[in-house]
This record gives sequence, structure tokens and C-alpha cells, in this order.
Amino acid sequence: MKTELIFDAKATLGEGPAWDVKTQTLYWVSILDKRVYAGSQILAQLDEFVGCLAPRKDGHLILGTRFNFVDLDPDSGQLTVLASLDSELPTNRLNDGKCDPAGRFLAGTMDMNETDPTGTLYSFDGKNATPLLNNVTISNGLAWSPDHKTFYYIDTPTREVRAFDYDVASGQIANPRVAIHSGDSLGWLDGMTSDSEGNLWIAMWGGAQVTKWNPNTGQLLEKIAVPALQPSCPVFGGKDMNELYITSARKGMSEDDLKKYPLSGGLFKVVTKIEGMPTFEFG
Repeated sequence: MKTELIFDAKATLGEGPAWDVKTQTLYWVSILDKRVYAGSQILAQLDEFVGCLAPRKDGHLILGTRFNFVDLDPDSGQLTVLASLDSELPTNRLNDGKCDPAGRFLAGTMDMNETDPTGTLYSFDGKNATPLLNNVTISNGLAWSPDHKTFYYIDTPTREVRAFDYDVASGQIANPRVAIHSGDSLGWLDGMTSDSEGNLWIAMWGGAQVTKWNPNTGQLLEKIAVPALQPSCPVFGGKDMNELYITSARKGMSEDDLKKYPLSGGLFKVVTKIEGMPTFEFG
């Protein structure tokens, strides 16, 4: 599979891609640049970090900013705070997030120094943000199995994908277990998405690749090279839901690394032979 550059964004920390099937639009964020993108266009320039987003059923977007869940009207650019995470430490921020099949927005916080387990994974239903997991260091990839009964989650420093039983009706998780352990030769497990066969596709930060795994066996099935040292998150999209879009970052790279990977911070696409799981909508 060939990885194609579709936008040389030079994003400091590109992340959180989400495919809006209704408008056939790829939304994503550049966290440290405080930007929301629609494809290659800047949709919104914010005053604070924006870690993640998802399409809403009403055509708006929900954003996870530094400590807030925010509604963004893409037509007017108007921002409306829906809820605030008042108990978060000032050294934290929201990172990765996406909607579950029932329309809740799951998003987690991380320690910005990337050292202390002070983060929390939340489930936001439009009114309340309910903690699902505590003691997280870098809250990252989230995905669901095709039958929606299993939730997969990454806390990056653990080098593990954990699986949980998922109750779509209540939004609760149970029965944690390790589905995948990546070792240290591939890069760090970062953002994640799933396909219609139940496999997980994971961006490997520092590894210049996306990996494909069978979470039932823990087996590594495939490696897809990305011409960026720090791929951050993949998502399926396109008319046939077989195009894998991949964000990446330039944050913390040395001059030598940037010479070797000049497209770092770009947005990439891989045409696959599998249909991906949809980006679920909020609401």
C-alpha cells in the first residue's frame, strides 16, 4: 500500500482526524497551533489548545479544547462551551477523543510533561462528563469493535492496547485486559481506528509507520510506511470508506530528523482494500 501526501501542513502536532460521511469532509486538528482544519483549509483558529473533535448530528462539530467540551458552528465559526472539566490539574490538557456508537463523546486528558499519570478518560453525554478511567499519563487512541461490544484504548507509555467490555446502552466499561503489546521497536502506540473485520490500525509515533493488528490474537498483521517520523492518528473515510487518512507531527524533532522526514506534520492518505468503521456522530 502506497502512502500519499495530500497536504503538506507542517502541523506542529496534527491529530484527531474524523470523517464526516454526510459532507464527505475530513476534519482534524493541529493541537499546539490551536487550529481546526477541514481538509487543507483552516476552519477555525482558537485561543486555546484543541485536542480532538467529532461531527455532530446537527452539522456542527464538538471539540475537546484544553479543559472544555465546545460546540463549533462551521458556518459562522461561533464557539459555545458545553461543559468544563473543573477538577483537572493545570499541567493537563485534553488529548484524543471520539464518539461512541450511541453518540457520547469519549475524550481523555494527559500530563503535558508526559511523565505523570494525572489524566482521566471521560464520557460526555451532552450534560455530564463521567470519568471512565483514572491514572492515565497520555490518553490516546480509542476504537470500537464492529459489534460495538468491545472498546479499545491506548495510554501511550504503557505500549499496550487495552480492551474493555462496552455497554452501549449505559456507556460503561468493564473487564479490562491487554489486547496488544507492541514492544519498543515499532514506535509508540498513538491514535487508532478499526476496520469492518475488527482489526486495529494504529499510528506509531516515532516509528514512521501505521501498524495493523488482530486484537483477538495480539498479532501484528501489517506495517505501512509513512514518510513522517511521528504519525499520530489514522481514520477511515472516502466515498467507499476504504481510504485511510493519517495525521502527523513535527513537535520535538531535531534538524537531522526534519531533513530525513521533511513531510512531517503533513496529512497523508492510503487507499486500502478494506472498509473502515465509521466516525460516529455526537448527539
